[in-house]
Amino acid sequence: MNYFEEEDYTNTKIDFEVWKKIFKMILPFKKHLVIGIGAAVVLALTDAIYPQINRYAINEIAATGDLSSLPYFIAVYVVIMILIGSMVYTFIIHAGQVQRKLSYSLRKQAFEKLQKLPFSYYDKTPVGWIMARMTSDSRNLSEVLSWSMIDMFWGLLMMIFITIAMFITNWQLALITVTLIPILLVISYYFRKRILFLYRKIRKENSKITGAFNEGITGAKTTKTLVLENQNFSDFDRKTKTMRNHSIKAAMFAGLYFPTILFIASIATGLVMYYGGNKVALLTIDIGILYVFIAYIGLFFDPIMQLASILARFQQAQASAERIMALIEAEPEIWDTEEVIEKYGDVINFKKENWETLHGDIEFRDVTFKYSRGEEVLSNFNLKVKQGESIALVGHTGAGKSTIVNLICRFYEPTKGKIYIDGKDYKERSLGWLHDNLGYVLQSPHLFSGTILDNIKYGNPDATMDEVIEAATLVEAHAFIKEFDNGYETTVGEGGARLSVGQKQLISFARALIADPRILILDEATSSVDTKTEKSVQKAIEVVLRNRTSFVVAHRLSTITTSDRILVLEDGKVIESGSHKELIKKEGRYYRLYTNQFLSERVEESKNM
Repeated sequence: MNYFEEEDYTNTKIDFEVWKKIFKMILPFKKHLVIGIGAAVVLALTDAIYPQINRYAINEIAATGDLSSLPYFIAVYVVIMILIGSMVYTFIIHAGQVQRKLSYSLRKQAFEKLQKLPFSYYDKTPVGWIMARMTSDSRNLSEVLSWSMIDMFWGLLMMIFITIAMFITNWQLALITVTLIPILLVISYYFRKRILFLYRKIRKENSKITGAFNEGITGAKTTKTLVLENQNFSDFDRKTKTMRNHSIKAAMFAGLYFPTILFIASIATGLVMYYGGNKVALLTIDIGILYVFIAYIGLFFDPIMQLASILARFQQAQASAERIMALIEAEPEIWDTEEVIEKYGDVINFKKENWETLHGDIEFRDVTFKYSRGEEVLSNFNLKVKQGESIALVGHTGAGKSTIVNLICRFYEPTKGKIYIDGKDYKERSLGWLHDNLGYVLQSPHLFSGTILDNIKYGNPDATMDEVIEAATLVEAHAFIKEFDNGYETTVGEGGARLSVGQKQLISFARALIADPRILILDEATSSVDTKTEKSVQKAIEVVLRNRTSFVVAHRLSTITTSDRILVLEDGKVIESGSHKELIKKEGRYYRLYTNQFLSERVEESKNM
């Protein structure tokens, strides 16, 4: 189930297959679960025996006035209280252990899957949907499967023990009590169906709200500049009202459930008191038995009400289970074969000892590609790139520039045709092998929370301080870094918010360089920086592109004049190819693009003088 399938999934019945998979995840913690259930069994048995002890006190002590056995009664009472207290303690400790370990396991598996899923998954799945799975769904599910499961065993066992005790004590009064159970089952089925439907809707709306939170925070600057505060608030208010309405309906059904059970319990109590009272009056049963049944009815229907609550929580957890298992079991659109994984390792666990050296020869052979929701971007596309060659990609939006580099990086794979690296189909080597040899600098650089040093070393965690400084110096970042009070230990803030766009870009260049990639991708890496920073970046590019196969998606054509080959793309086809000088001489599409942009830049510069 992905984001787009949630609407359909809201209307499905309970999926027992999902629960089987979830329960299997609890098996590693079965020790804590068994001990917790064991404590629940002892509690249930003790609760069933307790009224019988009071019955003895009523019949043998209170009714006769003989106090000789009172000390024994008190001793047994104290032992039972200690037993109950210790079992409750044991229950709490081990249920808590199950909750913490299951929550950790769910989030670990979900996060591990997120590392393995390809770029295409993130390209079409909202961040809010993923965040809801990792936070509220995993927390809700672990709480229900720990506390509620052990509570459920306690409730069921208590009802069984009490039923047995009632029939042993007086089968006629026991029949009066148990004949109401079919009515309870019918009522429970109705409420379960309604509550489950509503809780699924609540979880779906919660995902939308989480997504709205994320968009509202990350897009705050755009919201302010376009004066969209009122529109965003109205949209958010509409989503929260929808969730509120579903929540109110769910609470209403849950609220009606408990009084209904209580009403039936009251009927049972009334019937037992009526028939039992007559039998006491006729001296066919003693007062102790009547007391026991009144106590048992309270004890019998109390776990029923607890089970009603647990059932409601399990219904809520069903929605969470469906969604988190959908993430954990999400099938990646791009994967390595078992043979490749066995030799090279997967995207997390590398077997670098088997990795061949990547030289950088790349070939597109009859490659056709289309996104899952769209038209073909490339059709029978062919391209050969030699090791160390610098290729610039030029063209209007939608021409296929980003698609080509995404295919090279294997963020996507060809719909038809093949891509070869060093003469071998790149599917015959692992994603980890390819990505370890890639350097990718984005148009909008992203830095992780931490220091400047941390962010540069993400490219090579084993890099020394001298290597970090060398990389920063090459991209002309060292000069501004050392001006900070803490130098390389300066905290960049979330997403690098404490740095300018140009500074972030230079650091991202240093991060790519220190990884020493054999293939370097620059995706309009200079389009968001100022002219001064662009000159620094351009100098660094000229140095780092040497002896590396590189692809430069260019917005500013002045930055690609030194490229070995420039490909002008239109509708996924190469309409011009050559060096900067060769294409200028042709006076074709590239010539017009370059001259128009050159004139526009000169006009803009004259305005700013």
